[in-house]
Amino acid sequence: MTEEFFLAFGDEHEPRRPRRPEHQPSRRRRKRRRGRTGLAVVLTLLLLGGAGAGLYLGYDKLKGLFGTPDYTSTAGTAEVTLEIPERASGVQMAKLLKAKDVIASEQAFLDAWEDNPKAAKIQPGHYRLRVRLSAADAITMLLDPAKRVVKGITIPEGLSSFKIYKLLAEKLGIPEAEFKSAGKDPVKLGVPESWFDRGDRKVTRSVEGFLFPDTYEFPPDVTAQSALELMVQRFLAVTAELKFADTVRAGLKVAPYEMLIIASLAQAESGTLADLPKVARVAYNRIFRPKTGVCTCLEMDVTINYWFEVKGKPTKESGKMTTAEMNDKNNPYNHNVLFLPTPINNPGRAALAGAAQPTKADWYFFVAVDQQRNSAFSSTYAQFCQDNATAVRNKVLARNSCD
Repeated sequence: MTEEFFLAFGDEHEPRRPRRPEHQPSRRRRKRRRGRTGLAVVLTLLLLGGAGAGLYLGYDKLKGLFGTPDYTSTAGTAEVTLEIPERASGVQMAKLLKAKDVIASEQAFLDAWEDNPKAAKIQPGHYRLRVRLSAADAITMLLDPAKRVVKGITIPEGLSSFKIYKLLAEKLGIPEAEFKSAGKDPVKLGVPESWFDRGDRKVTRSVEGFLFPDTYEFPPDVTAQSALELMVQRFLAVTAELKFADTVRAGLKVAPYEMLIIASLAQAESGTLADLPKVARVAYNRIFRPKTGVCTCLEMDVTINYWFEVKGKPTKESGKMTTAEMNDKNNPYNHNVLFLPTPINNPGRAALAGAAQPTKADWYFFVAVDQQRNSAFSSTYAQFCQDNATAVRNKVLARNSCD
């Protein structure tokens, strides 16, 4: 069917003639109106007479000349799945719905949007809708939580990538091995090469630290690769909001990756949100501001446990670790090394913020001192031993580690 078929009678191009006064319509304009009306009548008769199959598209297009096309919600029974992106406007939604044949026209949707004060509350996500709905019904269904295709999974702060793979595998029904394979190349997942630039030149590429903990609504067709990509994108968005890289370079004079490692240590060791920037300060001071008489080692059991995870072994409580395990020279995460090759978990927003701007202090020691997991911080070993004694009295520690 050619495009010329859709031209109303009299719409053919003709040489321009002098305009008549507005109160005297030209013979050509009267002819055009008669032609449009006549064509609509003829097409209607043909549709009713059985010839509509071949002319339906022409008739559907011509309807736009006489009003805003809109379905009646009884025309279609098929279902489609579509995604409403973050911060999508009504116009963007209208285009998406029209492309999937959920609505007859974008204008009908925009008219219905104006008539429904709740329309602005439509949430981003994936929806399963019927095709050929009225615009008003389409909005009603987009407001219905039951129409959302949700695979919502909450990733807690401080989980290692290994624990995240296992959690996602269980929730999404994707083999854990696929997550491990996808996680081997963080750059392919969207981590910029620049994130692996670090001042101490010990470059180890790992996705650890870049899988941002949050609640995610994964699409129905999610893969291991796309799930991890989404988490990396969220990490990049959050660190951009925090101005993490610029703040670290300007204020602390170290590479962002190094402070990402410290953020993971703070996430693992802090008992409260308030202590996150304080623990970050202790780790920063020990590594970048070594003090005479103070060990530059980190002395954190969490780093040994991370090595267990890397090796596929179960983690242990500190009291159950053997001397050999605590002094394992083959362990690159051993607490006797000056710095770690990678983060040991995936820190949340508060830990990242705390690492970017750690508390200003000369602390080199800390220990949890009460059942609420608050820690005491100190700059001298003597004060640290006194804090240990407090922890013993409060039954946080079984014995004073200074004894």
